[in-house]
Amino acid sequence: MSSQKNLLLVSKVGIIGAGVSGIAAARQLAGFEPVVFEATDSIGGVWKHCSFSSTRLQTPRFDYEFSDYPWPPTTEPRSFPTHTEILDYLHAYATNFDVLKYIKFNSKVMEVRYMGESEEKARTSRFELEEYGSLLKGRPVWEVAVKTAHSDAVQWYGFELLVVCIGKYGDIPKLPSYPPNKGPEVFNGKVLHSMEYSRLGKKEAYELLHGKKVAVVGFRKSAIDLAVESAEANQGPDGQPCTMVIRTLHWTVPSYWIWGLPFFLFYSTRSSQYLHERPNQSLLRTFLCLSLSPVRRALSMFIESYLVWKLPLTKYGLKPDHPFVEDYASCQMAILPENFFSEAEKGRILFKRANNWWFWSGGIEFDDKSRLEADVVILATGYDGKKKLESFLPEPFSSLVDDPSGVMPLYRGTIHPLIPNMAFVGYLESFSNLHSAELRCKWLAGLARNQFKLPSMEKMLDQTTKEIEVMKRTTRFYERHCITTFSINHSDGICEEMGWSGWRKKNWLAEAFSPYNCRDYKN
Repeated sequence: MSSQKNLLLVSKVGIIGAGVSGIAAARQLAGFEPVVFEATDSIGGVWKHCSFSSTRLQTPRFDYEFSDYPWPPTTEPRSFPTHTEILDYLHAYATNFDVLKYIKFNSKVMEVRYMGESEEKARTSRFELEEYGSLLKGRPVWEVAVKTAHSDAVQWYGFELLVVCIGKYGDIPKLPSYPPNKGPEVFNGKVLHSMEYSRLGKKEAYELLHGKKVAVVGFRKSAIDLAVESAEANQGPDGQPCTMVIRTLHWTVPSYWIWGLPFFLFYSTRSSQYLHERPNQSLLRTFLCLSLSPVRRALSMFIESYLVWKLPLTKYGLKPDHPFVEDYASCQMAILPENFFSEAEKGRILFKRANNWWFWSGGIEFDDKSRLEADVVILATGYDGKKKLESFLPEPFSSLVDDPSGVMPLYRGTIHPLIPNMAFVGYLESFSNLHSAELRCKWLAGLARNQFKLPSMEKMLDQTTKEIEVMKRTTRFYERHCITTFSINHSDGICEEMGWSGWRKKNWLAEAFSPYNCRDYKN
């Protein structure tokens, strides 16, 4: 491809992706006149391309907003917006701050090449634990090949800093493996991934589900939404049930109130997070965390008792064996649609637990020798974010994405210590991913302006290793870079590097017991 290069266009900052993270990065890096490449014709990322008609936000709207752009006034500030409302909000934000002028729509990144050290030097010396250096070198470090939807020509761009905002969801589905001759090819019905379903129009989705025996594989948010949509499409005497095929149970919650108390009291205040382990804590704090472990378990059991009382989890065999805190600490918790269990009560949503399954001509067969008849099987099995990154990152850098820990090591959730002049936004998860992305974009902008410097590679790797170790000790589901139990401490470190005070509240009482959100980090 590179032998047929067109004119190389050079800019300081390039951004790949115009989802939530991409427009946040463009807003904060606007002083560098960034070039944003978006493969589709719209901003919004997963909210545009991986959502269903029933998809809603998992956090209340007041916890999912940019620090300098509040939601329009509403009578229900604690409500959960639909994906269309979120898209409207993102468009309004991008328009208000004139971000759209930086975006090249229908521009797909085909290849990325490193222009810094020679390839051989990058392979051999990049891993020496030296100083990371400035984000902006004064010369292009990355080449990006871009192809537009209206032309076969490939345009090459050069950037000093490349910000990757393509996220972990969408594009590359994570698919199950099957025994020989027991895959989708032997099934007489239709098999599709939730990604393919999300691309259907409302009428097409209804026709796919109506009057069909549907099996949904999975029990996370997408699977739950799909089961409800199937149930809603099968109302009436000719309706068929939807069966959820579940390997691992996770805790689900009906709302953010627990026994009459707001959910933030348990995990989103400085005092509540003081109960949990954090990276770089002192010996005294380590001792306190060990001493307070019964309190952490009691709080988790308090929440579990409410969920078991409020929801028919025991009746349907949906009560997980692990503590609630493990799902919260791994960003696995899902908010239930209001009518989920009412549809189950009507027999329109059924449940089947199974560790292993495969296809037969009429549906799905399980390891207990039982069979499930199905016309449609929808795989809500997630996405392969690592393959998505590896698909365009050059060697030796693509191999660094697949870390032995299972989590890509990102300093401050943004910089890979061994990948030069590249930032990743949207890969760290917390209670509010928008808040996480915006704050880290502010930090990245300050770093690009040389307002502060990064520590050595060794110190950055040490910090990321400690974060991963904390996650491993907190939950068995540590495959994500999730910081929900120490998010305030994580933000404190970012604030300190930017020269801000980590304590953002007006008084000590609010500091201890009020929830932290985007508004606390407004400049």
